[in-house]
Amino acid sequence: MVWAGGRNPEFRWMLSRGVKLGINGDGPTERTSMSKKNRVTDEEALSYHLEPTPGKLEINASTPMATQRDLSLAYSPGVAVPVEAIAANPETAYDYTTKGNMVAVISNGTAILGLGNLGALASKPVMEGKSVLFKRFADVNSIDLELDTEDPEEFINAVRLMGPSFGGINLEDIKAPECFIIEQRLREVMDIPVFHDDQHGTAVICAAGLLNALHLTGKKIEECKIVLNGAGAAGIACIELIKAMGAKHDNCIACDTKGVIYQGRTEGMNQWKSAHAAKTTDRTLEEAMTGADVFLGVSAKGAVTQDMVKSMADNPVIFAMANPDPEITPEDAHEVRPDAIVATGRSDYPNQVNNVLCFPYLFRGALDIRARTINDAMKIACAEALAKLAREDVPDEVAVAYGQKLTFGRDYIIPTPFDPRLIYTIPPAVAHAGIDTAVARKPIVDFDAYTVSLRSRMDPTASMLEGLHNRAKTKNARMIFAEGDDIRVLRAAVAYQRSGLGQALVVGREDDVKAKLTAAGMEDSYRELSIVNARNTEHLDTYRSFLYSRLQRKGYDAQDVHRLASRDRHVFSALMLAHGHGDGLITGATRKSAHVLELLNHVLDVSPEDGAVGVTALLRNGRIVLIADTLVHEWPDEHTLADIAERGAATARSLGLEPRVAFVSFSTFGYPVSERAEKMHIAPKVLDERGVDFEYDGEMTVDVAMNLDVMASYPFCRLSGPANVLVVPARHSSSISVKLMQEMGGATVIGPILSGVDHPVQICSTTSTSNDILNMAVMAACNVG
Repeated sequence: MVWAGGRNPEFRWMLSRGVKLGINGDGPTERTSMSKKNRVTDEEALSYHLEPTPGKLEINASTPMATQRDLSLAYSPGVAVPVEAIAANPETAYDYTTKGNMVAVISNGTAILGLGNLGALASKPVMEGKSVLFKRFADVNSIDLELDTEDPEEFINAVRLMGPSFGGINLEDIKAPECFIIEQRLREVMDIPVFHDDQHGTAVICAAGLLNALHLTGKKIEECKIVLNGAGAAGIACIELIKAMGAKHDNCIACDTKGVIYQGRTEGMNQWKSAHAAKTTDRTLEEAMTGADVFLGVSAKGAVTQDMVKSMADNPVIFAMANPDPEITPEDAHEVRPDAIVATGRSDYPNQVNNVLCFPYLFRGALDIRARTINDAMKIACAEALAKLAREDVPDEVAVAYGQKLTFGRDYIIPTPFDPRLIYTIPPAVAHAGIDTAVARKPIVDFDAYTVSLRSRMDPTASMLEGLHNRAKTKNARMIFAEGDDIRVLRAAVAYQRSGLGQALVVGREDDVKAKLTAAGMEDSYRELSIVNARNTEHLDTYRSFLYSRLQRKGYDAQDVHRLASRDRHVFSALMLAHGHGDGLITGATRKSAHVLELLNHVLDVSPEDGAVGVTALLRNGRIVLIADTLVHEWPDEHTLADIAERGAATARSLGLEPRVAFVSFSTFGYPVSERAEKMHIAPKVLDERGVDFEYDGEMTVDVAMNLDVMASYPFCRLSGPANVLVVPARHSSSISVKLMQEMGGATVIGPILSGVDHPVQICSTTSTSNDILNMAVMAACNVG
């Protein structure tokens, strides 16, 4: 059997988010389909893992390391003090080291997701990815460890001996039945949580979705006939958890490749399968499906037929979780049973069973109570909290991120992975259950304060970017990339198209584009792109006529117009956009922004007089701050500053943020008095007269605007929280601020986002990377601003 999952886009998506492929206990399922959209090539995947530095993780110091005194405290002689404290009281290790927020992701590579037994070293990219997800979604520090042994006893002993280093152990990609043996033994000998995500992560999300599916159909779990296909690690964990939640043993029929697991069967059995042998006359999956209320599949593509679905009870629940191709597609299931509720493991269908909804938050709650283990009560609490969250009204920012209003129902029974409420909803439920079942070393006393602290851990930046990408996919915009002579732009154009965001229209010469892509090892991508230029377009006469009508009274003759339309890529691209021959435009990577704006103004209305404003997004340590104007206005007066504030607020809302605008200066509310600060003092009064519908105040220094403790010194301040839109006095001050944050603060810079114009056009900076250019293309596709 040849496994080609590495080329599949769904596989890549799952790899980056820790989703597990369905297995039936006998090996990986074979992938036979490939989406034509959202393709990721081998070269792109390798480049992602190679640049800017090899791998996906790094270690940074969390304490000062600048002086000799710092080093003396960090190591010798200062380190002796916490060493003695821990020796006297081992529990203080949670206070003086990273143990309490550190999880080890450990594998031997015997069941690498969908790829099989490729060994410990080959599993390292997956384990690094899992560690990244812990940090990204729940602020849990994590490190990957790959153990080069297939001997369960060696594996168990190695992990056991590392116990003092970690607050929890996440086992990953270990084949059955060894995974059962290893997890059980480690749970017995270690006093920290040991969790095999392949088993229990899938089980928890499956249980959460099942709770809501039964809620919608009015059925009770203890009365349902439940059929499981795939008696491997994930399948057995699913059925065990569902039984712990009330399902009856003999109502649960488990199947593997040899048929129903019934009492008395001997072929292909082991102790874990035997525990779920039911008293039943059913011998095949087809027989078991007759009258079934629920189907749980962690097996193989096509394992379920339409005839099987027809034979199920009214309002059947079908969780076809094999990946990348489910046991039966939602389309095929609904064709014969419109009353079915269907979930899969895929992101391109509703109701995705995604492990990332579980393991980061489950560990977050367990670590915060210094749990000795993760028990069934904590897993059930996690499932119930997820189910309850899906039934609640979905916040606007989630709807904005996914480009649609999500409402609890048959197509929304499981929360989305980027719901910002997960971080402060799931861990408290897990912690409560851990405390109630006496596995907590440090019970939480004030859960309200704990919830507030969890809110601060949420990093909205990645959610924002993911949300924009989702919105862009629904737009499917034809994006014009004006500078096809630059390899960064070409890489961004290829990524735009292969990510399923839309069609990339590259302005350039065919031979030049092909040569640059070939030199970069991307020759195959040339055929995917649409190359456009003055020579191959049929619209050049129309473009010239339009441009002449705009410029004939501005000192340009017909020859000037011809040269601009046919030889300048910025102008040509703008003409394409103006005539609807593309839906968005990206430019500026090879020319200074002021020059690009001047060229665009020949075709589009993007001048200060037209209301154009540049808004730059700074992303740093989980915070998003927009700075305006960073592109257009050199020295705005108070009325223009008010315009800029309105455009900044609109941009914030288009990014899913509720705007809080601060007019920033070197002065705060009138002191010190300065003629230079006067306009910043007056601008809020202009907004008062306009009656805008967002928070604003000023003038104020940046620390007053962004630090709640400093802001508290001014109780009359009208902002309810830290400002997320900063309106600055002039373009030079905005440029200094952005560059300083980028170079010294390590902020990610997106923009400037061109706001307040009639066409979706965005201007990159000359220092943009291909990823920066792609982000700006997404902004243009979503018409942000």
